Amino acid sequence: MTVLVTGGCGYIGSHLVWALTDRGEKVVVLDDLSTGFDWAIPEAVELVRGDIGDRALLDTLLPRGDIDAIVHFAGSIIVPESVTDPLKYYFNNTVKSRELMAAAVRNGVKNFVFSSTAAVYGNPEIIPVPEDVPLLPVSPYGSSKLMTEIMLRDTAAAHDFRYAALRYFNVAGADPKGRTGQSTKGATHLIKVACEALLGRRPSIEVFGTDYATPDGTGVRDYIHVTDLAEAHVLALEYLRSQKTSLVANCGYGRGFSVLDVLKAVERAGGKPLPVTYGPRRAGDAEAIVARVDKIHAHLDWHPAWADLDTIVGHALAWEEILMRRNRI
Repeated sequence: MTVLVTGGCGYIGSHLVWALTDRGEKVVVLDDLSTGFDWAIPEAVELVRGDIGDRALLDTLLPRGDIDAIVHFAGSIIVPESVTDPLKYYFNNTVKSRELMAAAVRNGVKNFVFSSTAAVYGNPEIIPVPEDVPLLPVSPYGSSKLMTEIMLRDTAAAHDFRYAALRYFNVAGADPKGRTGQSTKGATHLIKVACEALLGRRPSIEVFGTDYATPDGTGVRDYIHVTDLAEAHVLALEYLRSQKTSLVANCGYGRGFSVLDVLKAVERAGGKPLPVTYGPRRAGDAEAIVARVDKIHAHLDWHPAWADLDTIVGHALAWEEILMRRNRI
């Protein structure tokens, strides 16, 4: 059978495409290339350039008969931007996801893996945060993803349809083989921004908020290597196909690092100090969020291979150097 990967030319999506093809799965990628790159996926993979909200396109693509699963990454992901332009996020992340779900039901595609986020938790009172705490997002980004989870839940209750909603914590790193990585110009991911600053591609890196109730005053996050995250998606897809039941699970390692911890790791990897500036907190940013991960380990045979901050940073820095050599950005 074939897996349709939306947003498959993007950061996390391209890693999944490589992971699936490495296992011999047939893959079709649907991407409008607004933030993704066609060179980030294997040349042999079929790429359909288009929008996930295009009903006519979906009803041409899905009835082919060989697509049995959708893995959905396409959407907008910048938390501060969602605060200033919430309608963009409710359209791209919620309305268009509804269109994709409806097309799946219409065309008999029963397995759906969704790229959700820890932002659905907001500022949780329990750390590490389990999946069953109240969901109280503090940004339109988090709310847009939560709305999609609700639609998935209700669709699964009404139709022969099952889903896995994987709630990512902070994704970082790059393919250890150097085939793909975070390549979006102007990306806001902390480790990527820090690596760019270290290599002189940015004048400095700004730390947003130093007055949080954390050990060093900066925000704490659970960083997960993108290759381990891709493996979790592969296993979630196998779970849906074999167990035929839905799953909501955190994707993280269950331990957190502060912003300053990350910057020190980047300095260790690069062997020199970073140019750092300090500013106020950003709207929509949580103080600390770390995953409770017993559920994903109980349901999926997931054994993270790259769960080390220095390894994550090292792969991210190596990818930035590859991009510079290739003049990709």
